[in-house]
Order: sequence, then structure tokens, then C-alpha cells
Amino acid sequence: MAIKEVRAFNRFYTNLIGALDYSRHLYTPYTLTESRILYELAHSAHAAHSARTDAADLRAQLSLDAGYLSRLLAKFERDGLIERGPSKDDARRQRVTLTARGREAAALLDERSREAVGTLLSGVPPEERSRLTGAMRTIQEVLGTSTTTAPTPSEPVLREPAPGDLGWIVQRHGALYAAEFGWNSEFEGLVARIVADFAQDHDPHLERVWIAELDGRPVGSVMCVRDDAPGTARLRLLLVDPRARGHGLGELLVRTVIDFAYEAGYREVVLWTNDVLTAARKIYQRAGFTLVAEKPHRSYGADLVGQDWRLPLQEGASK
Repeated sequence: MAIKEVRAFNRFYTNLIGALDYSRHLYTPYTLTESRILYELAHSAHAAHSARTDAADLRAQLSLDAGYLSRLLAKFERDGLIERGPSKDDARRQRVTLTARGREAAALLDERSREAVGTLLSGVPPEERSRLTGAMRTIQEVLGTSTTTAPTPSEPVLREPAPGDLGWIVQRHGALYAAEFGWNSEFEGLVARIVADFAQDHDPHLERVWIAELDGRPVGSVMCVRDDAPGTARLRLLLVDPRARGHGLGELLVRTVIDFAYEAGYREVVLWTNDVLTAARKIYQRAGFTLVAEKPHRSYGADLVGQDWRLPLQEGASK
């Protein structure tokens, strides 16, 4: 019975957090994870007056994968939100400091977050608010105590494909899209051709596949390949297994492609998807992609609307 109640609460709370989605309701360009990083940098107990912290401490506080955190910090640095340098106490460690622009962004996030929570609480009768906050404290106390000696939850990691992983991409796409959208084997055949073309001939300096792994098992994938248009990378085969959803893995995979494409010298990233893939489209929008074209088509046994999305990367990218 306890397990059923906890799962029910998890579903409720996940929906509640969705109602406070940062990118949609706080009107900011930052994902939830990015907002958490800015918050920690601005409120670090180790450096409350200088808005700086150690990258290793930041990773531990937020339980983030080191590579993922490094990519997010690199993005912040490009956007002028942070400065990075060696720690004065230990040159092997990296100091992260918010710039004036970064402090403004963090303050705006904090203000809008307070407004969003205030709006949420406005619907709770005053006499019920103390009971609500008391229940929240109880949850923190009980679960905080019960998990102090528990192993750290696993974090997904991204890696190169191992033997058999390319076949897994084909199999998982076919099975998952059939179960969730009713698509027929035509779609699995398309995925198989994309994977086979990559396996047969690709430039590792310009084209990559990433496998997301959780507890030793693949749970996601994404691909970056050269497009026919010069200077253009194409994002393909984004997939997150249902058991790994809700942890920002889709955003991590998309951001990895964007970072790789930028470092490889591509001027833009493009992708093609279908309008029914609403979760993926939200990820693309949060990453900065813009919808540039739509066209109805009948494929995989369904009537769909295909969409082309584009993200400029380098100065001088075609308009």
C-alpha cells in the first residue's frame, strides 16, 4: 500500500512541477537544470558575497554528471554569465564566478520563481498553508533521514556506441514508436537505413553517435551527421527510454549534439521531426531551435505533419 501511495504522490508532484516549468511559465531561456546551477552559484554558502563556488562542489551539490556540468558551464561562459579559472587554494580545482550579467540572470530567475510559487500558494486557503508547509517539512525530515546511508542514485552517462548498440537503436526505436504511436515497420526500416549508413561510412571528427546508459543499460541515443547543405549538421534519432524520462536526459542529448557541432565548426544544426512528438519538440524549442517549415505526409501507417527545425551556431550562418 505504501508503494502505491508514494507512486501516486510522485505522479502528482511531477505534474505540479510541470506547472511551474521554467522555460514556459517563468519566461526564461534556461532549463530547470541550468536554473539550478545559476541559483547555486548565486546562493553558495561558501561564497555568498562574491557569487562564486568550486566546480567540484557544484557538481556534488547538484548530483550532476561531470561532463554534463562542464558543457553547461561552457555554455554559460560563452553567454557571458560566468568566468572560470583555477582555484587559489588548489590549482587542480576550477573556480566558477558569476559575472554581473550572470547575477542579473540569477536574480531574475529567483524573482520569477518566487512569483510562480506565490501564484501557486494563492490558490491554497490561508488556514491550510501551515498544514501544507508542515507536511513538506515532514517529507524532507523522514526521507532525508532514511536516505542518508542509501547509495547515491545513478546518473545517466553518455558514451560511444559499443558492439550491439547500433542494433539496439533500431530495435528500441521500432518497439517504442509502435507502442506509443502505432507506427508500423516502415519507421523501423527508416531507422535501420540511417544507422547502416552511419556504420558503413562516417567521419568521426564531424559525425558521432551517443548512447545514454543508466545502471549499465542503454536508455537513450542521439546522432549528429553531416547534412547535404554545406556547413550544416543534422540531429537524428533522439530517443529516451520511458524509464529514464523526467531527468533531463533528452536535453542532455540535444545539448551534446549542439556542443559537438559547434566545436566541429558547423554553422548550424537542423533536424526533421513530426508534430505528434510533442515532448521532443519542447526540448528543441528550449535548446533554441526554430520551426522553419511544415508539410503533411502519410508515413509509418499514420497521417502526420513533418517539421523542419533549425539552430544557427556560428556567426555568418545563412538566414
